[in-house]
Amino acid sequence: MTKFKKKNMPKVLSSRYLSKEPWLTVREDQIRLANGVEIPKYYVLEYPDWVNVLAITKDKKFLMIRQYRHGTGTINYELCGGCVDAEDASPMDAAKRELLEETGYGNGIWKPNLKLSANPSTSNNWTYNFIAEDVELIGTQHLDGGEDISVHLLTLEEVKILLHNNEIIQSIHACALWKYLAENNLL
Repeated sequence: MTKFKKKNMPKVLSSRYLSKEPWLTVREDQIRLANGVEIPKYYVLEYPDWVNVLAITKDKKFLMIRQYRHGTGTINYELCGGCVDAEDASPMDAAKRELLEETGYGNGIWKPNLKLSANPSTSNNWTYNFIAEDVELIGTQHLDGGEDISVHLLTLEEVKILLHNNEIIQSIHACALWKYLAENNLL
């Protein structure tokens, strides 16, 4: 990743919060770019960091979830994931917690895969993707009050069909899956 020298970075002239709700924190900044151009109102969405897990069972099934997403009004296949909470020691710990809570699956061999920004133009957080292989059912779902999640075990071919048909619409999840397929010569 290219880092700009401090002299090339914009200067924040003022900042104020327009909304500080649990799922919508909006900050309005006034900034001056390195070239001197001032932007009087630049909006930033503040979120906690996110995690998601590309989980594969011992019998090589891809662990996917389906849930309703109100923004698009759709029910989608997704990777398991959620927010990094203050009590999580690391993003990987958050990912392990989310996988167990949403699916009842755990254990396995874990490794980091990606660190992405959903939208670096307006969002301030990172998404950490992990690969967990050889996961197994070790418990039951423990969903939050606002969650209605179904768990699905899909074959590699079923995942590829979903990707090719644009049926995994969460871009960060699709990116993690495409990367996994490409790096493992599974396309």
